[in-house]
Amino acid sequence: MSDWELEFDELNELAEKSQFKKLKAILDEKNEMDVAEFISQLPHEKALATFRILQKDLASDVFACMEPDQQEEIVSSISDTELNLIIEDLATDDAVDLVEEMPANVARRILRLATAQTRNQINQYLKYPENSAGSIMTSEYVALRAAMNVQDAFQYIRQHGVDKETIYTCYVIDEKRKLIGVITLKDLLMNPYEAVIRDIMDDNVIQVTTTEDSEEVSQLFNRYDLLALPVVDSESRLVGIVTVDDAVDVMEQEATEDIQKIAAIAPSEKPYLKMSVLTLARNRIVWLLVLMVSSMFTGSILEHYEAAFASVPLLVTFIPMLTGTGGNAGSQASTMIIRSMTLGEVEPRDALRVLWKEFRVSLLCGSALALVNYIRLIIMYPGKEMICLVVALSVMGIVIMAKALGCLLPIAARCLHLDPTLMASPLISTILDAASLILYFQIASCLLTF
Repeated sequence: MSDWELEFDELNELAEKSQFKKLKAILDEKNEMDVAEFISQLPHEKALATFRILQKDLASDVFACMEPDQQEEIVSSISDTELNLIIEDLATDDAVDLVEEMPANVARRILRLATAQTRNQINQYLKYPENSAGSIMTSEYVALRAAMNVQDAFQYIRQHGVDKETIYTCYVIDEKRKLIGVITLKDLLMNPYEAVIRDIMDDNVIQVTTTEDSEEVSQLFNRYDLLALPVVDSESRLVGIVTVDDAVDVMEQEATEDIQKIAAIAPSEKPYLKMSVLTLARNRIVWLLVLMVSSMFTGSILEHYEAAFASVPLLVTFIPMLTGTGGNAGSQASTMIIRSMTLGEVEPRDALRVLWKEFRVSLLCGSALALVNYIRLIIMYPGKEMICLVVALSVMGIVIMAKALGCLLPIAARCLHLDPTLMASPLISTILDAASLILYFQIASCLLTF
């Protein structure tokens, strides 16, 4: 058992015995994420009492780390004065997230209790499109003037940097608040006090507009190893920054959403244990119905080739192996392409290059699988060489077809402005089941006499 687990048990005991003075002394020294995790597992009354004993600054940080349902419980239980203190101490992006995630009546109460300035900021952020850079940015940044020298910059940072999201990266603006440069704390430390910001700043600034998609913003963090990214409006005026922690949240959300779509589940932001059985069923039933109806075509294909079964019953025994191989080969290709498209490594214009590469891969994989199957079947079914050849050729053809469809369908989805993850494992396997059977029986019809 870890030290934190032991301390967790100790804290639980203090909360149960209402020894809040000792509890406060320990929690005030802890990280806000750990405190939020501890409070989340307490009964409602104990959780509220524990939250109220926290220092003001820590309480706001802990509140920002809580899950939305826990935040709603806290908001519904505290006084207007307590709520006002929390709202005013929250970072702008956290306050916006709070308003967005709360029920309408709770959101109205939050906005009513906020100061006019905070309310205007929140309303301004709420105007930005969902999942855009504007919706995840914060206005807590350090903005310097080009005419300042290093000493002036340090003085400004000491006076105004305490409540900022970051002071390690500072932005240089002109009289109209247009972004003209960026300078790091390291740059300031390594230059003399007399140096002018204009002369030492970097005017090649990586920036995004407020309407830029948040997923593309997170990719910029990954590509350039950024700690913060400036956000400008249509007139290049600096309006906020996206920090690396917000970018990581976006990456986590996008990865979770993609995983759910790949598994043919409607995306949901709620944790699994917080979702009701009805919600879980609703998120899954639509795709299950679609896939079930799609699978009916497989039955129709089998019915069409009923004469082949009657003439050569042995053909039926190879169907599971062939359809499984096709689904696996297609899923391999689609997964690679979906990942590459998500990371920006593959674009629709690369379709022919991707197809040529997957064709060569399928030739190697298909040849190996066909050879192994032919040798196995010759040993198992002596005297049935033509049937063995049919199965081997079918394996080869199915792998080539599966790799081609697996790489092209996600690209086609992107061209149609659909999410490429829709063409992931369950759907592509269903499509390939039908296509594999058609190919199998066509080859059998050509080489065997029924």
